[in-house]
Amino acid sequence: MPGHKRQPSIELLEFMGVVKENGNEQASLPPMFTPLSYDYVLVAKTIDDQERQAFKKQTEYIEELKKKNFKVTKIIDDHLVFYGIQGPKDIFQKYRYLLKVSDACNWSSYQNSVPLSTRIRVVHFILNHTPIHSGENLRDLMKAKVFEAKFCLHEKKRQKELKESWARWTACLQGQPITAVRNYFGEKVALYFLWLGWYTFLLIPPALIGILVFLYGLSYFNSSPLIQEVCESNRVMCPLCDTGCKVWKLSETCSYAKLSLLFDNNGTVLFAMFMAIWTTLFLEFWKRHRATFVYEWKVYDWSESEEELILEIVNNADCEPKEYKHSYLHNTLVLICVTVMIFVIIGLTHVLVVFRVIIAGFLAKKHFQSNSSHIGAMLAGGLLHFLIITIMTRVNRIVAMKLCEIEKTRSFAARERSFTLKMFTFQFFTYFCSLFYVAFILGRINGHPGKYVRIAGEWRLEECHPSGCLTDLFIQMTIIMVAKQTISNVFEYIGPWFYRFMGKRKRSPKLQRKCANCYLKDESEVKDGDELCENCKLRDWHKNFQLSDVDSFSLFNEFLEMVIQFSFTTIFVAAFPLAPLFALINNVIEIRLDAIKMVTLQRRMVPKKTNNIGVWIDILEAIGVLAVIANGLVIGVSSDFIPRLVYRYVYSPCVNDTATNIDCMVGYINNTLSNASMSDSRVMFEPDQMITPDGFNATSCSYKDYRNSDFNVTPQFWLILAVRFAFVILFEHVLVICKFIAAWFVPAAPMQVKNERLFDKLKRLKEELRSFRPESVWIP
Repeated sequence: MPGHKRQPSIELLEFMGVVKENGNEQASLPPMFTPLSYDYVLVAKTIDDQERQAFKKQTEYIEELKKKNFKVTKIIDDHLVFYGIQGPKDIFQKYRYLLKVSDACNWSSYQNSVPLSTRIRVVHFILNHTPIHSGENLRDLMKAKVFEAKFCLHEKKRQKELKESWARWTACLQGQPITAVRNYFGEKVALYFLWLGWYTFLLIPPALIGILVFLYGLSYFNSSPLIQEVCESNRVMCPLCDTGCKVWKLSETCSYAKLSLLFDNNGTVLFAMFMAIWTTLFLEFWKRHRATFVYEWKVYDWSESEEELILEIVNNADCEPKEYKHSYLHNTLVLICVTVMIFVIIGLTHVLVVFRVIIAGFLAKKHFQSNSSHIGAMLAGGLLHFLIITIMTRVNRIVAMKLCEIEKTRSFAARERSFTLKMFTFQFFTYFCSLFYVAFILGRINGHPGKYVRIAGEWRLEECHPSGCLTDLFIQMTIIMVAKQTISNVFEYIGPWFYRFMGKRKRSPKLQRKCANCYLKDESEVKDGDELCENCKLRDWHKNFQLSDVDSFSLFNEFLEMVIQFSFTTIFVAAFPLAPLFALINNVIEIRLDAIKMVTLQRRMVPKKTNNIGVWIDILEAIGVLAVIANGLVIGVSSDFIPRLVYRYVYSPCVNDTATNIDCMVGYINNTLSNASMSDSRVMFEPDQMITPDGFNATSCSYKDYRNSDFNVTPQFWLILAVRFAFVILFEHVLVICKFIAAWFVPAAPMQVKNERLFDKLKRLKEELRSFRPESVWIP
C-alpha cells in the first residue's frame, strides 16, 4: 500500500480558507483514561425528606449505575447535589473490541486509545438506557424533576485552544480547525461547520454576480424608457377600492417603477440560470469534501444501526435487538395530521391576504398616494408574516414531536430523521406560502372594473403595479429574510450570554477561589488515581451547570435555520438577486456566533458520531429541483420579462422598421394598460371617485390588463400566455438537463479516497488471513 498522504480536497479547502488544519490532529488525541475528567455530571436539588419518592428514585438510579461499576462522586452545594459520573475501563475496552470485529464500523478508529469525546458518547448512551425498578430511565426522571440537569464537562485546555483558534470574532475571515472541532464535539458538529463553511465560501460568486445584476438595473435609472414613461405619464388610474378611494396618476408611482427595474431586468434571467447550476455544483462538491473528511476520520463505512447495536451490547450483554416495525394505521394517521397541519398553515396565508387587502383599502381611503398605500400594505403584511412565523415555529415543533410519538420509531436516529422531515415541511410552508401567493397569484385574479374579485363579497383583491409584481415579492422577502436572520442572531447570542452573566453573579465566594495545587495540574502528566480537590471539582461542575442548556435538537435548530436560508437564496433568487449577498454576510457572522456559543456560552454537546449530514442532504437536493421550477415560474409568470419580450418583437415601434432612432420599448407601459369608461354601465365607480388630484373630473381610467372596451381579453394576452408557458417549459427542461450533467460530471468521492479505501480493506483482509488457523475451524 502506498504511504498515506494528505487529500487534495483538504489542501484545496485550506487554500480557499474554508478550513485550517494543522497537520494530523488525530495524533493529539487524549489518553484512554483521564483521571481529572468526569465523563458526565448529574445535578439534582437536595431533598431533606428521605421518604419522598423523588429521593428514593434518585438514590435507586445512582445505585443502578454503581452496579455497572460506574464511579460516582457526590458533592453537595447548598440546595444542589452534584453527581460526577465516570465509566469503568472495561466498557470502553468492549466498545473498542466490538468496533474492531464490526464490518460496518471502521476497525482502526481507536486502536490505541478511546478519546474523551467517545467516552462521553458511550456513557451518555448507558445513562439514558439504565432503568430503575419502575422502568423509568433518565429521560423520564428528568421530566419528573428527580434530576435537574445532565451534561458533559468542557475540557479547559481544549476549550481554550478552540477559543483562541476558532471561537472568537477576530477569526471571522480565517479557516476553521475542523478536525479539532471533530475531536472535541464529534463528527456531527464538525460536519455541520464544514458544510456551513463550504456553503459560505461558495456564496461569494453568486453574491458578486447579484451585485452586478443590481448595478445593471441601477444603470438604467435615468435612461430607461419604461421609467420615463411612468414618471412623465398623464395616465389616470382607476381607484384601488370601491368607496372612499379616488383615481390617481401613474406618475405618482415613479419611485416604485425605479425600484421594480432594479430587480426585474434581463440580468435576472441569466442570474437565475446560473443559480440553478450553482446549486448542483455546490451539493456535488460538498459530497466530495464530506467523503474526504469522513475517510480521514475513519468513519467512511460507519453504520448508525450497527453503532447502536454495539452500544446496546456494551450496556447489557443480554440485550435483545429492537425489531423493525411498520404500522399502516399509524402512518395513515400521521399523513392525515401532516395534511391537516399544512392546510392550517395555508389558511393562515389566507388570513394574511385578507389583512393586506384591508390595510391597502384603509390607506387608500386615507388619501395616501397609490404607491404609498401599496408599499404600506406590503410592509404591514411582511411584519404580520414575521409574527406568524415566530408563533408557528413553536407550534410546528410541538406538532412534529407529537407525530413522532405516534409513529413509535425504532431508534433515536430514526426519530430524529422523522422529526427533521416534518419540522422542515411545516416551516417551509410557514415561510413560503405567502411568498408563493405574492409570486404567482397576486394581481392575476383580481378582475377588472365592473367585475372585481372580492373576498367574502366585500374586500377587493390587490392589484399589481403597472411596472410589474416582482417588487412586491422582493419587499416581502427582504422583510422576512433580513429581519428573521438579524433578530434570531441577536437573541441567539444575547440569551446564552445573559444566562452566563447572571450565573457568575450568583456564584458563591467559595467557588470563586482557585486552588493553586489543582490549577497547575496538567491532565497529560497526571497518574492514574490522581484527583482534583473537592472544591475544584465543584467549581468546575458549577461553572458548566450555569451555562445554557443543550439538548439532542440543538444542532438541528442551527441546520434548520441555514437550510431555510438556503431556500431563500435559491428558490426566489430571480426576484431578489441580493439574497446571496445577505446570506454571505449573515453566514460569516453565523459561523463565529455558533462557535462562540458552543465553546463558551453553552454546556458541551454530547459528541455524536456520523459520516454525513443525514436527511438534510435529501432536503437540499429537493430544494435545488424546486429552485429550478420556482425561478422558471417567477421569470415566466411573475416578472414582465416575457411581456416586454413579446412587445419588443411584435408590437413595438421597431417592428418592420417602422421607426428609427427610437428605443424599441417606448410605449410599452401604455400597451399594458386598458381603459374603463364611466359611460359604461358596468363601471360602478362613484362620481366623487373620478376627481383627479388636479381637481379635474375624469371620464375614464386605466388599469393593468390586456382587455378591450368590452372587457374581453385581447389576442396579445393569449400570445403572451403561450410564450410564458413555452419559456417555463424550455427553461426548466434545459436547466434540469444541465443539473443532471453537472451531477454526473462531478464524482461523489475523489478517486484517491476510493483507492485508499481499497488498499485499507485489502490490508485488513491480509492481516486477518495471517491470523487465520485452519485447525481452529470446526467443520461439521
